[in-house]
Amino acid sequence: MTLPETTDTPADAAEDFWVFGYGSLMWRPGFEHEERVLATLHGLHRALCIWSHVHRGTPERPGLVLGLDRGGSCRGVAFRIAGRSRAQTLAYLREREQATSVYLEAVHEARLDDGRRVRALAYRADRRHPQYCGRLPPQTLLALVRQGVGISGANPDYVLATHDHLVELGIHDATLDWLARQLR
Repeated sequence: MTLPETTDTPADAAEDFWVFGYGSLMWRPGFEHEERVLATLHGLHRALCIWSHVHRGTPERPGLVLGLDRGGSCRGVAFRIAGRSRAQTLAYLREREQATSVYLEAVHEARLDDGRRVRALAYRADRRHPQYCGRLPPQTLLALVRQGVGISGANPDYVLATHDHLVELGIHDATLDWLARQLR
């Protein structure tokens, strides 16, 4: 499936733009936003497919973090950012999300729950990056999450906070549901 994407953000710095969150950005965006709306991205799904060497693990004891990976769809949160905050927000997101350049920054079409379609900046897993681990068996996921601790804290805290936020939003994720049961 070809993903509807470009690698740009809106050209006019005065224009508002959208950011799609599917993991910790949903519950800890870290940037000012004008609007927060449930949204769906098609062609990508939420997956624990990234070895975390900084935020939730180290190279010696990696944890796992979420990435958008090929196929399916992903329910998450779209944030509308005021054009006046563009440079500051992009700098913040790039520092946070690109610590090891494991994500590809791209603009994808997202369908908001109110029916609008917007172009939203999202961070997709780079399958060519050495930290991309793909699909792992459940017990391996659990072991890696249990061991991971990085500069942003313990990996189980990340998984549980993301799971709990998804539950609050009415979003079901079978992998995170299973992991949350095991971690509690």
